[in-house]
Amino acid sequence: MSRNIVRLLLLSSVAVALAGCMPDQGGRDFLEQPPTLTPSTPTTLDLDNLPKPRRKLDIAVYQFPDLTGKNEPNDNVAVFSHAVTQGGAGFVVDALQRAGHGRWFTVDERTGLNDLLQERQLVKATRAEFEGDNARPLPPVRFAGLLLEGGIIAFDGNVMTGGAGANYLNIGGNVNYRRDTVTVAMRIVSVQTGAVLTSVTTTKTVYSIGIQANVYQFVSVNRLLQAEAGVTKTEPTQLAVRQAIDLAVYSTVLQGAQKGLWTFANPAEGRSLLESFALSEAVTPTELPGKVKKPNS
Repeated sequence: MSRNIVRLLLLSSVAVALAGCMPDQGGRDFLEQPPTLTPSTPTTLDLDNLPKPRRKLDIAVYQFPDLTGKNEPNDNVAVFSHAVTQGGAGFVVDALQRAGHGRWFTVDERTGLNDLLQERQLVKATRAEFEGDNARPLPPVRFAGLLLEGGIIAFDGNVMTGGAGANYLNIGGNVNYRRDTVTVAMRIVSVQTGAVLTSVTTTKTVYSIGIQANVYQFVSVNRLLQAEAGVTKTEPTQLAVRQAIDLAVYSTVLQGAQKGLWTFANPAEGRSLLESFALSEAVTPTELPGKVKKPNS
């Protein structure tokens, strides 16, 4: 009986190793996965389903930098990769474009403004060369009445670590976890006056968990069975940043509506949403692992 167990374990290990190296019928590795769209979260759905505004707003985003100065945490070796994404502006533009299914903001290109202006100069020069004095002028570049500023202001690694384990007759297992947090600050500035109209700070918790099990047992007088298995799962930090930015844009819209900076096309629908938002601000929600602190729980 013990020989059969050992053989089964060896054959299983060899089969898994060979399966990982064999290409499938399409010529790709067995473990290769096709790209997918980023899955929606409850915060993303709240942002997408915002009620329609009375009028669309022009807004510009020049940058949304990583202000943490943190490198990726590692307890064993020095790692010089950044802890959070350096492309926060892309997440912000995407969130603004999705707000209310694209009905809230017209985002004017500013992160690549130099490229835009250079391309316009090329168009003007080419038209002037071939059309002369009759060259058609380009339409003016849109200007924004609002500026979105801020950044990723904090990343705290290993805020909390812990675990639990048990072992009985050389059969046991353990669970370990780690908690990190990422914080995003966002503010809306009036272009005409320079006044800060709204200011929002959001925090997202990132959990990592590892599960291991092991067996170390003599199955006969001179035969030893040893087996180990485990899995580790870490929530991607970049997705956590995206969720924090989505929540910041969502809260910015509602905060501006509270202050009367903009209004909803349907006053009754907007009033109901603002009442829920005000109630959630008064009562701090219970934080759950891997969830964003949402304003409308």
